[in-house]
Amino acid sequence: MLTVGLLDMIKRHEGVRRIAYQDPLGVQTIGVGHNLSKPLTDQAISQILQDDVQDAHNECLHAFPWFADLTEPRQWVMIDLCFNLGLPRLLGFRKVLQAMALGEYETAANELLDSLWAKQVKSRALELAAMLRGGESI
Repeated sequence: MLTVGLLDMIKRHEGVRRIAYQDPLGVQTIGVGHNLSKPLTDQAISQILQDDVQDAHNECLHAFPWFADLTEPRQWVMIDLCFNLGLPRLLGFRKVLQAMALGEYETAANELLDSLWAKQVKSRALELAAMLRGGESI
């Protein structure tokens, strides 16, 4: 039976690692001895996604003073970009961010589409640009 005592004992024996590492046998491992070659459960994938999206949301809240004033769909665009690019790369989209700060969403959408990123992600960029323009979810 999975009791708190059992889980605590295994944590103590295995250790807790937040970053992937190779165990003594060379197996890529993370967390509490989780073998990364073992498939993740749907529940684990869902939890990781929720954590990562929450991180992107928090980064947007702290990095962009105007973020909280955006419509929800426009916030989703910023969160999606932060999730996909990471905050450091997103900060490189200066023209997009400047237009967003000024509420010039058509310009922001055009600048977003005029990027190497847009060429790489194609339909994702088109969807996000449409959401910026219309302020609504697709």
